[in-house]
Amino acid sequence: QVQLVESGGGLVQAGDSLRLSCAASGGTFSSYAMGWFRQAPGKEREVVAAISWNSDSTYYADSVKGRFTISRDNAKNTVYVQMNSLKPEDTAVYYCAAAEGPLRLFEYDYWGQGTQVTVSS
Repeated sequence: QVQLVESGGGLVQAGDSLRLSCAASGGTFSSYAMGWFRQAPGKEREVVAAISWNSDSTYYADSVKGRFTISRDNAKNTVYVQMNSLKPEDTAVYYCAAAEGPLRLFEYDYWGQGTQVTVSS
C-alpha cells in the first residue's frame, strides 16, 4: 500500500510561483508513474501533469503547458510540480497520484489527501 502526502500549497497572487511536493511511502516509488490532478469547486477532477517512472515521458494539460513542470526524485520518493505564472483559474485542490506501470492519464491506484492552491487576482 502506497501512502502519498502532498505539501506546498497556499495562497498566492496571480503571477506568483509555487512548488508542490508529494512524498511517497510504503511502496516501490521508482516503479510508479505519477500524476498531479486538480479539482476546483463545482468542477470535475482533471489531470494537470504526469510523469513516467524514469522521467523519460511527461504529459501536461494544455491549460498549464509552458507554466508547470513536473519532476521526480526517485532517491527521495518524491514528485514535484513547479507552478509558475499562476492564474486565478489555477485555484483548486491539487492531488498527487501513483499508478504501477507506464505513464497514464487515468486509472491511478493511490491518491494523496490534496493540498489547496488559491490564486488571487
